[in-house]
Amino acid sequence: MKKLLSTLIALTTLAGFALPVAAADNVVMLPIATAMATNNAQYRLGDKVKYYFGSQATPPVLKKILNDQTNKKTNALNKSTEQACNWVFLSAMLQLKKRAESSGANAVVNIVSNYDNVEKSSETEFECHVNALMAGVVLKADFVKIDNK
Repeated sequence: MKKLLSTLIALTTLAGFALPVAAADNVVMLPIATAMATNNAQYRLGDKVKYYFGSQATPPVLKKILNDQTNKKTNALNKSTEQACNWVFLSAMLQLKKRAESSGANAVVNIVSNYDNVEKSSETEFECHVNALMAGVVLKADFVKIDNK
């Protein structure tokens, strides 16, 4: 009985040390183009709002409406890193779309990753934090009216 109890205590202790390791975030940079080509993203985002990442050139900005950010998480169980991150990226983009439409903006510019308030600007990649349980994407952007000519 003592041996069984000792074994259970040892296993419980080891499990306590293993859980934080399993929950550690992996930080990955993934292609925006791939994420925009999956999960029917182009259709779901529509064409009423235009999106510009990092320092991409934009049409003339007529009016800056506001600056805001998303903070989206998704279940990563039984998904590859790419699947989970592309899904949560789309969720963040849909939140940007909704915010743009509700504020009267027709473009979202200067879109940057902003996980833990650390900005990473890229025209081609987004930052995703993923572990065995969850994936997360934080995007920060300016909502503007642009000249559509």
